[in-house]
Amino acid sequence: MNNKTSSPIVRLIAALVVSAAFWALDRFVFAHPALKVVAMAAGVLFCAWLLELIFGALKPASHRGRTVMTLLASLTRYVAAIVILCWGLSLCGVNVNTIVASVGIVALIVGFGAESLIADVVTGFFMLFENQYNVGDIVEVNGFRGTVKEIGIRTTSIEDAGKNIKIVNNADMKNILNRSNKASMAVSSIDIPYGTDLEKLEGQIPGLMEEIYEKNRDKMLSAPRYLGVQKLGESAVTLKFVVEIDEANIFIVPRILNHDLLLGFRRLGVECPFPQLDVHGC
Repeated sequence: MNNKTSSPIVRLIAALVVSAAFWALDRFVFAHPALKVVAMAAGVLFCAWLLELIFGALKPASHRGRTVMTLLASLTRYVAAIVILCWGLSLCGVNVNTIVASVGIVALIVGFGAESLIADVVTGFFMLFENQYNVGDIVEVNGFRGTVKEIGIRTTSIEDAGKNIKIVNNADMKNILNRSNKASMAVSSIDIPYGTDLEKLEGQIPGLMEEIYEKNRDKMLSAPRYLGVQKLGESAVTLKFVVEIDEANIFIVPRILNHDLLLGFRRLGVECPFPQLDVHGC
């Protein structure tokens, strides 16, 4: 069992044990409000962590389904905190209903101070309903590119290729570039000598494209396409190729395409040129 799986289970067991122990003390030894509050808090946390464990175990195939699971897990934590606060005050003899009825003005004042918090929560719900992005999507926000790992009530967690996780407030998730909405393009440019028979080579390229596609069906959505002559350089003619891919393969496929084009051209008798310097003596 890995740490990610064992940690929630350990928390569940700890909360259950604490809840049972303090309930027994309160029931059979002596009654004290503090014991009731601790037992209640441990019981609520047990239920909340159990729900989080269930939400984490459910792994829907769709990105939308995983988004709903992470939002429910986040909502569970906030609900648990509110329940513990209100129930704890009630167990201590505080009339919670009176407090709730009398905090209208205070809530209004605090609301202005918590404007960013409210904006984060409201934006989170709008993003859910508008389906702007989901867990598992690859997005770019303010120059940071990564995979959405979790969408909470207040924040969104994004993990980049280096496993670095950036936590962004939902209200700051603006000008999002969702790269998972449609297929991406991998681009490769390769140079050939000016002396190459271009017409003959262009007749052989379709077969080479199919060969490359057959080797990389798991990473390419279709066969690479030859777009033609990209540039006439000082010592070489540059040819351009593109291929449709999933955004998750945007870095690996160009390397594969460069590799296979280089070897494929060599098999066709075309060597890629390299800079040379001729030195003539006086």
